[in-house]
Amino acid sequence: MNLRPLADRVIVKRLENETKTASGIVIPDNAAEKPDQGEVMAVGPGRLDDDGDRIAMSVKVGDRVLFGKYSGQTVKVGGDELLVMKEDDLFAVVEK
Repeated sequence: MNLRPLADRVIVKRLENETKTASGIVIPDNAAEKPDQGEVMAVGPGRLDDDGDRIAMSVKVGDRVLFGKYSGQTVKVGGDELLVMKEDDLFAVVEK
């Protein structure tokens, strides 16, 4: 990937939602909601505190994260649709 996020920003790739319900009904693309889970593709170095010290990021590349439906800014890179958002926009890391 050719993106290097700055400060406390992360690059997230949305994970695909299921297109079929548990009972087997297929959900058309235009009715499906945007997924609110993604995989962290890149992380910035962290933000600076008031004293100029760097605060380390709490997420790392490869983490599966939860975020709001309207979080982040969508960008297209190499045919992939990615989200750029601040670490504060992330709700949780999904533990496996």
